[in-house]
Amino acid sequence: MKLYPYILAIAVIFLASCQSTNIPPKSQPNTTQATPVQKIVTLDKNFKIASGQTVYVPVYSHIYHHNKQEIFELAVTLSIRNTDLTNPLVITSVRYYNSEGKLIKQYLERPIQLDALASTDFFINRNDTSGGLGANFIVEWVAQTEISEPIVEAVMIGTDFQQGISFISPGRVIKNQNNNKRSPS
Repeated sequence: MKLYPYILAIAVIFLASCQSTNIPPKSQPNTTQATPVQKIVTLDKNFKIASGQTVYVPVYSHIYHHNKQEIFELAVTLSIRNTDLTNPLVITSVRYYNSEGKLIKQYLERPIQLDALASTDFFINRNDTSGGLGANFIVEWVAQTEISEPIVEAVMIGTDFQQGISFISPGRVIKNQNNNKRSPS
């Protein structure tokens, strides 16, 4: 039996399956989604506030399990959604506090506008446990017209081996602002 045709076929298959080292590898998909560009706005003395709120959002950088013997770390996504069909709102502040009530991070340097039905989010890595079990966000927003209230909530998620947990935490309004007050300069 002649082995030459078989060896030739194997060699062709082998060579066809090899990739040249000069070809750059395909780029790997980005593991974190880019947030759409946020529209930065300036609130001047002409900006009249018709409505606004301060919203408290409880979040958890970890939870306890196994009789409080182990910590299950969680990633946090704060989501802010403008539910108004026609009008924008302006997010003036997003602050993250730890369990002791100390400010950990100020997420906005300047106010951003969310157009009608638009949304934005802010993320805390799973391995960032600086907030602790009683962490929270304070979100402040204003609008020049009466609008429907935005949805402000947090989604927590964590996975280890074959175990996973996820849940949401809705924001609660702790202060309302209205009556056409001027914005701070």
